[in-house]
Amino acid sequence: MKTRIPWLTILCLALAAIPASAQQDLYDNGPINGTTDAWTINFGYVISDTFTLLNNSTVGGFNFGAWEFPGDTLTSVDWSITHGEQGGTLYGSGTASGKNLTDQFISTNQYGYDIDKITVTGLNVGLSGGTYWLNLGNAVVPSGDPVFWDENSGIGCGGDDGKGGGCPSEPSGNFEGTIPSESFTVTGTASGSTPEPASAMLFGSGVVGLLAALRRKLF
Repeated sequence: MKTRIPWLTILCLALAAIPASAQQDLYDNGPINGTTDAWTINFGYVISDTFTLLNNSTVGGFNFGAWEFPGDTLTSVDWSITHGEQGGTLYGSGTASGKNLTDQFISTNQYGYDIDKITVTGLNVGLSGGTYWLNLGNAVVPSGDPVFWDENSGIGCGGDDGKGGGCPSEPSGNFEGTIPSESFTVTGTASGSTPEPASAMLFGSGVVGLLAALRRKLF
């Protein structure tokens, strides 16, 4: 019993060190549709969608729906977050690739395109609460084929469940002008976040285990 108590103490301390907030959905513009339409995000085309943060936040990544030719896999995409449509104050930008980009095949639609979920991680963009633009362009697949950002018109967006206001997005293309909005989610951490339920439960179980061990030892 004497050796068990220190281990339980260490476990509780380790669980207490878990970050107070894990990556979460900061803005959700709705699920991937994959059947209606999509907009080119390479060959010089840039598509932009607004997203609104309810709190000061750190954007850690995003995901979006893509239409690709059969067998294509996205290897990189340029992104930026700006204050204005297609420009204005630049808050963050880069090229997502390698370990910071994953391409998950979902299905093949009625037009013969592969519908994929693209997940981008590794961002660290601090933003105040407010509305911003996510811009995507220069998408690359090894074949050189076009890549398209899935249109969902903001149907099913998360504006009513705390995952961002200003839903659905206000979208545009650098050649097309105003268009229907696209499927995407912005992820990260918001100021004042509370611990994830799983972390809280683990910490609680550790404390209970420690108290139980102490009780058996003392009595």
